[in-house]
Amino acid sequence: MGRIIAVANQKGGVGKTTTSVNLSASLAATKRRVLLIDLDPQGNATMGSGIDKNTVDLSCCEVLLGESGIDDAIVEAREAGFDLLPANADLTAAEVALMTMPQSEKLLQKTLEGVCQRYDYIFIDCPPSLNMLTVNALVAARGVIIPMQCEYYALEGLTALLDTIEKIRTTLNFQLQIEGILRTMFDSRNRLANEVSTQLLNHFGSKVYNTIVPRNVRLAEAPSYGLPVMLYDRHSQGARAYLALAGEILRRELRHGKPTLVSQTDNT
Repeated sequence: MGRIIAVANQKGGVGKTTTSVNLSASLAATKRRVLLIDLDPQGNATMGSGIDKNTVDLSCCEVLLGESGIDDAIVEAREAGFDLLPANADLTAAEVALMTMPQSEKLLQKTLEGVCQRYDYIFIDCPPSLNMLTVNALVAARGVIIPMQCEYYALEGLTALLDTIEKIRTTLNFQLQIEGILRTMFDSRNRLANEVSTQLLNHFGSKVYNTIVPRNVRLAEAPSYGLPVMLYDRHSQGARAYLALAGEILRRELRHGKPTLVSQTDNT
């Protein structure tokens, strides 16, 4: 069964969508079968994967509202190398409708039951808020990757997110755990960034990934071309960082005895 991992942070602009797209592409490059779910009405992960959010026939909205099966809505992000459940502004309507639906916090979890066996990894790009869509992601997931900048306000936002994760873990999803904390947009010349990084390591220890994603122009440019950074500029610091993160995740799984699944084509 594929590992379902939410990429979440209620603070915007921390590299959440960048991480979702580029980590998906990096793991796909290692022949893992990857599904990326865009759960943000802005649809940035959809566009960054090379799919025009304005032209998709079906999206995450129709799937959550029961108007479409997930198989009909999933599209192939061919250049990026993974499958995508796209999103667009329609998802805002779904968020409102979810509030009146029975067991609305479990809709995504039930939806994914039918496709988990087909993928090694399922990543969920969450919206930058702790709303019903994010709750759906956290109920469906088994792990959470938290991208964050090493700055003062980011620490305050992290506290709120950790409280939410703990509440969901104790009430709705006892298997939920922090997969890792990823330091993004890092500038080693910045004193505060280094101080916050040290605080994270002291408090969370091995939960903080060794990989650090630096500030990188290529990472910022790649989405406008609808490409993960490894396809836009494979030699850039951003591309190397996300490939390193993919490798770190795979090594962690081996170390902790979790099966690292391989695509069917590797067995032929």
